[in-house]
Amino acid sequence: MRSAEGAGSMPADTGPDQTWAERFGRVQQGESLRLGLRNLYILPSRFGGLWLAGAGLLLVVGIQTQRNGPFLLGYLLLALLLLALHLTHFNLQGLELRCGQPRPGFAGETLLYPIHLRSTCPREAISLRLAGPTSEGGSVPLRLSAGSRTLGLTWSSTARGLQRPGPLLIRSSAPLGLFVCWSRWQPARTQIVYPARHPGPVAAAAAAGSPPGTAEQDQGLEGSDHWHDLRPQRPQDSQSRLAWKVLAQGRGRLSKTFRDPAGVPLLLAPDPGVPRERALEHLSAAVWQRSQRGECFGLVLPAQSIPPGRGREHRERCLQALALSR
Repeated sequence: MRSAEGAGSMPADTGPDQTWAERFGRVQQGESLRLGLRNLYILPSRFGGLWLAGAGLLLVVGIQTQRNGPFLLGYLLLALLLLALHLTHFNLQGLELRCGQPRPGFAGETLLYPIHLRSTCPREAISLRLAGPTSEGGSVPLRLSAGSRTLGLTWSSTARGLQRPGPLLIRSSAPLGLFVCWSRWQPARTQIVYPARHPGPVAAAAAAGSPPGTAEQDQGLEGSDHWHDLRPQRPQDSQSRLAWKVLAQGRGRLSKTFRDPAGVPLLLAPDPGVPRERALEHLSAAVWQRSQRGECFGLVLPAQSIPPGRGREHRERCLQALALSR
């Protein structure tokens, strides 16, 4: 049996039934999906197959023995099987899914992909999982109440740039586990993936207008001990900038302030002696670490140049430029 406009759900168990759901059925496309008769698929589970075999065996016994008891029990099992077919399908029919706005993340690390769910009625034991090798962890059956809900699905990417996770597998075997109903949907919204953070050498030169002789070679930027002053901590300050020794001495919560090497902002660029993708990973780590230390820096890429700056927005702009660099 096949159903329309929707995504299915997955049972709590895994095995051959899960393999069928991941490989069988058309993958729906788009930023939103409503589950229904045209995009839901349903097949008996392993338990459902045993149930059907048991019902058939009881009917055969009834025919051979000419007794009403096995007939009655066999027909009861078949009636429950037919009822479970519709109940399992109805558990997914009408569920609406929509892509959220995914936040950027780093390659090789866990990424969150938000999915907005909307249901007009309570639903039992629905599982959602991003299929493919990029997914992380299994799917935990969810109980959805009537209304809207946002669910963050975990995945990872080994490549930088604008990436999409694998198809989303929606499954359910509620209420009796006799059938598996599912659908597959490819969310259309892309997620920005920054280059992986691998500390290493980057080229660095003084920004225009700075005193000469301030070029340097950054060898990983491990640690953050080069601070020169303290000030009262603000709510937006990172915990990594907290002066723990001063706090232990009972002098209050103070944040470290940093100054740039040689007292001037630097322009970071890929190291010409390092392969391109590895050089971008070194820059990704350098941008993150310098931003955490509150330093002023800029970025120079073959097709783009970002002037020196500070703050979260400047860091995100630099990382995005690295992710989309061609």
